[in-house]
Amino acid sequence: MKKYDVIVIGMGPAGMAVANIAHAAGMSVLTVEKNKVGGECLNCGCIPSKAILKTAQIKNDIENLEKFGLELSGNAKITSALELIRRKIDTIGKAKATKMFENVDSIVSQGEATFVDEHTIRVKDNLYKGKFIFIAVGSEPSIPNINGLSEIDYLTNKNLFKLENIPESLVIIGGGAIACEMGQAFRRLGAKVSLINMDDHIIPSIDKDVASVLDEKLRNEGIDIFNGTTVDEFQKTLNKIEVSFSNKKLVCDRVLIAAGRKPAIDKLGLDRIGIKYTKYGIDVDEFNRTNIKHIYAIGDCNGKSLFSHAAMHQGMLSAMHMIKSTSPCSLKRSGYVVPFSIFTDPEIAHVGLTEKEAKEKNIEFRVIKEYYRDYGRVLIDGKDDGFIKIIATPKGTILGVSIVGDAASELITEWAMALQFNITLDEVAMTQHPFPAVSLLNMRAAQKFMMGKFLEQMKKRRVGKSEIA
Repeated sequence: MKKYDVIVIGMGPAGMAVANIAHAAGMSVLTVEKNKVGGECLNCGCIPSKAILKTAQIKNDIENLEKFGLELSGNAKITSALELIRRKIDTIGKAKATKMFENVDSIVSQGEATFVDEHTIRVKDNLYKGKFIFIAVGSEPSIPNINGLSEIDYLTNKNLFKLENIPESLVIIGGGAIACEMGQAFRRLGAKVSLINMDDHIIPSIDKDVASVLDEKLRNEGIDIFNGTTVDEFQKTLNKIEVSFSNKKLVCDRVLIAAGRKPAIDKLGLDRIGIKYTKYGIDVDEFNRTNIKHIYAIGDCNGKSLFSHAAMHQGMLSAMHMIKSTSPCSLKRSGYVVPFSIFTDPEIAHVGLTEKEAKEKNIEFRVIKEYYRDYGRVLIDGKDDGFIKIIATPKGTILGVSIVGDAASELITEWAMALQFNITLDEVAMTQHPFPAVSLLNMRAAQKFMMGKFLEQMKKRRVGKSEIA
């Protein structure tokens, strides 16, 4: 039996972070990956979805050149877009795999790991022993129990990017990030798209006023959105699929299931060694340790934050905790805010509390909104839909920020930094931002709050002088 200092099960963002740090610390490392290095993010998630979004964006820009006084004869045609995307992902994947082979002692690929005891795993017919074990197996699509679903050849993120052609019509079950991103991309690439969403608005994790900007854009682009409803049944009819819901029926070529995620932990043999878990993920402490302290669970499989950047961060924190790092930064997961972005057009990004959550917590707060349409730079770019929405205390402590608009995924980082290090709105307002960068919108939003406070103070002073007079 081969022995290692560290065994990492799963080579997605979390697992790769651990392997790199453990190797740098001089530890022997074994990694196990049942599919491809890079995990779902690289191979059938974040990266391929952004590739298809980029292709769709370029096609959409070409078709709207008249907004910039330009004209191009003919239409943008889809030739080999999906094949080119697959080639790009394959190239990136090979580069990642080559790098990982340099940083670990051994990689077991195409192998399913299961626990034999608290220090031993089995992969195929081989046993491996590790002093520390990291579970980084990620998550998988949650498939709803709907009549007839098992009878149709439905799509998930796992096989969506293997399509050879854009379907003529696509029904998407879900209203979250994947549903909205892929819905817009496939609509722009020529498909007739419908979204069936059980929540009362798309992107239910954010406030409705933020989501409504994207909702309107998607509808204007020709996407049918049915909120607050669920599918009753799927039926195959010749070469089509019939979708029944709320006394309505849609007929389509393909169905994409984008109804959430669940931890991919069923085959690990956790019960055999007594690791505690729920349907939401493996139970972990602040350092991402399971109830068996030399076994960590990081990334999507612990259910804390289902984002690739959060998985990388957890992997880094947990690896540093394992090697007893003397970093001045906290190694506790709760010590860090987790921003997220949705890469639709317009983009959506958020960090901290929503307005709804602030109300539920009975926190006294103010809402500050800075609209894109009031800034010349985005008007010139033709990207004037959206706003920055700040939830803050009356004194200017930032509680949360939502952004819907161009470059939201870039703008949100400043607010994540502000929340992380208790930077106030006044301090953001007094930080010089380059003009006419899009990031100036952040400063303008903060200045709107600061000037509001200033005007209130001036009003009180005038009232005081009047009373004295």
